[in-house]
Amino acid sequence: MSTIYQTTGLVQTAVSQQRSVSAFRNCWTAFQEWRKWERLRRDLCSLSDRELRDIGITYGEIDYVASNRDTDPRGIRSPG
Repeated sequence: MSTIYQTTGLVQTAVSQQRSVSAFRNCWTAFQEWRKWERLRRDLCSLSDRELRDIGITYGEIDYVASNRDTDPRGIRSPG
């Protein structure tokens, strides 16, 4: 009976460790994504109005573009 309990305790410890590692990995991934967003935002903010126009965005669209890197910024404006 004690052998079964000890084995169960080991399994619970392993599951607990996996959850901790998974939580850490999720936090690390989120932190890395935030760093990419912040770097892109900083780089875009450092561009002049003319340079931003050349790539098709304005200062008001920088946060959107940085948050939606997979979206073509030219598709967010109404035609005109």
